[in-house]
Parts: sequence; structure tokens; C-alpha cells
Amino acid sequence: MSRRLGVSAALVGGVLHPGDVAIADGRVEAVGLPAARGGALAVPGLVDVQCNGYTGIDLTALGRAEPDEAVAQVGALRRAVVADGVTALCPTIITAAPDTLTGALAHLDRARPDPAGARLLGAHVEGPFLSPARAGTHPPRHLRDPDPALLAALLDAGEVALTTVAPELDGALALVRRALAAGVTVMAGHSDATAAQAHAGFDTGVSGATHLFNAMSGFAHRSPGLATAALAHPGTVVTVIADGHHLDPDVLRVVAAAARDRWALITDATAASGMPEGSFTLGDVELTLADGAVRNPDGTLAGSAATLAGCVRAAVAAGIDPAASLVAATATPARLVPPARRPHPDLGVLRPGGVADVVVLDDALQVTTVLLAGKEVAA
Repeated sequence: MSRRLGVSAALVGGVLHPGDVAIADGRVEAVGLPAARGGALAVPGLVDVQCNGYTGIDLTALGRAEPDEAVAQVGALRRAVVADGVTALCPTIITAAPDTLTGALAHLDRARPDPAGARLLGAHVEGPFLSPARAGTHPPRHLRDPDPALLAALLDAGEVALTTVAPELDGALALVRRALAAGVTVMAGHSDATAAQAHAGFDTGVSGATHLFNAMSGFAHRSPGLATAALAHPGTVVTVIADGHHLDPDVLRVVAAAARDRWALITDATAASGMPEGSFTLGDVELTLADGAVRNPDGTLAGSAATLAGCVRAAVAAGIDPAASLVAATATPARLVPPARRPHPDLGVLRPGGVADVVVLDDALQVTTVLLAGKEVAA
């Protein structure tokens, strides 16, 4: 049976096209139908490729949990994020002891078959092959030089879609090649690379830069670093945290103008997301949420308390085109997910005949309805 969404426009092919959308049998039946009144939009389900936790749940800490408890926590997180418009996410774990990382990956694999909530993509393993000079909140004692044996253990432990490494480290480029051969997307981040070292990583197959400008060498005009190289290198996707704390609105506008169709919004959400102010964890690190920002004990920003829809609203408020901001939360992050890790070929896009993972937004870009394969799962 066909269902009309009652929207005035839909994001199709990166453009907001006027007209309503019809859904039937789990797929998008038609777009461009006579439009409903008002400013509601139908957009592809949002895709978050960096989510460390949500609503009190810390994904890295799953590595120390009992199996049943871990599976229950992942299920609760998936139900929470889908209510905020995210229909697919890469659960993200940060630098920790090797057995914690492998344990978390194994628990995520156990939880993946559960059909409830957002689609669970392969994990994003952020670390431990990162620069001590740009560690941020990653515990220095657990950082490692690139280690093929540890990489193999991580890939054997569970399904990995992305990993973030510092490309300037000794052995990093060889590690990148191993990860690529295993079908994993490699990102550069938590890195003190020179521009030349960053370009060497991109030329080897590194696909993008993790949370641009944060925990990386920057934009000095005579000694450029990773951030500059990532914006300059053709085809490289840059991810940004638009939570009002990690980047100034002017910087967001510069990124959108320079990267055009290759910037992606991420939340870098932590257990503090969706919670009142208080104390939380990110792996081995204690966090505090106050005034909307998440910080570690030395005051450094440590992930966020953002939602991905909130990041879209922040980008639009910064003056970025709404369609471009929505693409940055849908189609562009989906490009980073390896094809073998995608639940279907329509991840991040809305098209006639495609799988109906669809979010309806009101005229203030607030989530009102979420559909997974045409079935309403949150409102």
C-alpha cells in the first residue's frame, strides 16, 4: 500500500526538488508528486560515521562489559540515535588496551543482527596508531606505532568499516595498504603530519581526514599541515564536527566552500549526547558535559554531545546552503563506507525505486518522522 509523506520537497541527487514523496513496499515509489503545504522536507536517512556513544552508553567501554549487557547497550544506543534521524552509523571506538578494542568489536558483531533501531555499519576504529603530539583525549599510554599484527587482530575481532591513523608515523603507509586490502576505509587524523606526509597518505589510498582542524596539524600558510593538504587534495573527504564548539562558523563556511561536495558532518558523539550535564566516560577517560561542551579533565574538547540533525542546523545557521548541509549528513559520509559494509546500495540517498530509509524534517529542520525500509520507527 502506498503512503504519502506530506512534504513540500525532497532531497534527490543533492538538490531539493519540489513535491511530495510516496513510499510503497519499503521503497521510494515516486517523488515530485503534488506538494503538501508547509515546509516539510523528505531527506535520506542521516549517516553518522563517527559515533562514540549516546545517552549514557560508551561504545569503547563495551570491551569490558559482559556479552548480554553489551548487546543490550548497543540496542539502546541504536534506538536512541534513530529517533534523532540517524538511520545508519559506524559505531566508533577510540584508543584503549588491545583486549578492550577487540572485545568491543566482538560485542558489536554480536549486536549487529538485531533489526531494531539504526542500521549498524562496520565499526570506526579511531586509533591506536595516532600521533602522541596530537593525541587529544586518546590515552597516550595506549597509543601504538603502526603494528600489522595488532591491525590483523582488530580486523579479525569484528567488522571494521573505517580506521583513523596518523600517516606520518613509521610504518603507517604499509599499514594503510594492509587496511585497504582488507576492504577498510582509512582516514587521517590525530596527526602532526606535514602537508607532504599527508599527501603521501592520500596518494597511498587514505580517503579523508577525521574531524578537520581538531587534533591535527593545521593551516599555517608557509608550513601547511594535514588540514591544508586534505582540503587541497582532490577527492579527499573531510569530516567536521558542527556542534558550535569544535569549529567557528567562519571556518565551517570556508570548509564548505573549499571542499564543495567532499565535506561530511559527523557528531563525534559521546555518552554525554542526549543527557543532562554531568560526568561520563570515553574509554578510559573521564568526561564532563557542561554548557553544551564535552571536555576531559584538562579541559580539552573530547567528542561532543551533538546530534547529526543538530549539526545540519548549525551548518545552515552558519550560512551554508541547506541542500549542501543535508548532503554532508547523508550521501557524502555514505561514500566513506566501503561497499561491502553498506546495508544496501541506496545508503545516504533518496531516489525512486530505492530503499526507503527516509527522514522527514519540519521547516526548522527538526526530525518529525523516521522510516527504515519504509517502516516508521521513530517520530
